[in-house]
Formats: sequence, C-alpha cells, structure tokens
Amino acid sequence: MEMIIMVVVLFFSVIVHEVAHGYVALLNGDPTAKLYGRLTFNPIPHIDIVGTILVPAILVLSQSSILFGWAKPVPVNPMNFRNYLKGEVTVSASGPLSNFFLAAVFAQLLPMAVGNPGFFLICKYGVIINLYLMLFNLIPIPPLDGSRILMPLLPRNLQQLYAQLEPVGFILILLLLYSGLWHIIVMPIFRLLLGMLVG
Repeated sequence: MEMIIMVVVLFFSVIVHEVAHGYVALLNGDPTAKLYGRLTFNPIPHIDIVGTILVPAILVLSQSSILFGWAKPVPVNPMNFRNYLKGEVTVSASGPLSNFFLAAVFAQLLPMAVGNPGFFLICKYGVIINLYLMLFNLIPIPPLDGSRILMPLLPRNLQQLYAQLEPVGFILILLLLYSGLWHIIVMPIFRLLLGMLVG
C-alpha cells in the first residue's frame, strides 16, 4: 500500500509539473500545449512509458532510496513567446516551482493527517517526493529544467557549448545519482527545505 501511495503521489506531481510548464507557456504567448490537449490533469496524455511507469516501478521494487520519474514533456514552441528570455526562464522554472508549491501544501496538511495513516502517508510522500522532483529538475544538466533556466542567461557562444551536453545528459544525471554526488551536493539542501516546511 505504501509503495502504491508513493507511485500515485509521484504520478500526480509530475503531471502538475508538466501542466505548469504548458500553462506558463500559454501566458507567455505559446498555445502549443493547449492545442495538443496537454493542459489537462487527465493522466492519459501525460504518460511516458519509461519515465512514468518503468523507472518508478524499478526504483520502488529495488527499494531504492531515491524515487523519481517524469511525465511526457509538454510541447512548447519558444518562437511564440512574446519575450524569448522571459518565456524560456519562466516556463522552465514553473515546473520546479509547482513541485515546491505542492510540497508546501502537503506540509500544511500533514498535521491534520495525524491519526489517519493513509492520508498521513499521502502528505508525507507529497512533501518528500515534490522536494526531490524540484531539486532533481533544477540540476543544470540538459535537458533538465535547470539547464533551460541557465542557458538563455549565458552568452551565445557558451549556450552552444552547453547545448552539446544534451546527448550525454542522461548519462551525466545517472552518474550524479549513483556516484554519491547527489547525496553530497543536494541532500543538505533537501534537509534544509524539509526543515523549513515541516519543522
């Protein structure tokens, strides 16, 4: 039951993350996600076989200390942004910010869940998983959101060099997660934010 709750919370959280990207893109003048029917909380259009099903299932079954995943990215066309720099930064930041918002909401609900084990687990994992998703997505390795926030702020020649990391980005992310660097670099920030939210 606990594993099911973890996966459901993760699934819900990555959908909110992607809808946030699409909605902020719409606010910046790009209706692509809306036209493709992706501004919806219906899970079906957001399912990515690998990121939404296989990766979380493998991590849960292997009793990994890390649980993460992703939904199918919403389509965004930066050429439609009224202001390219503002659009790129705000659209990219909206996903991680939506996860922080969810973590804060679940943290507020946590005291009310005492005495209700099922609801308590939902709130507990709502905080933990959303903080993980926020921090994971803020890693500045392409194609994660952190790189999309940083790249438009760089000089053009550095943007081109940075973009060349994308083909090996997934390998770099795995190295970060399984080399121990994730725990050294990110976990202190996670614990700080967790303490701020739940005391």
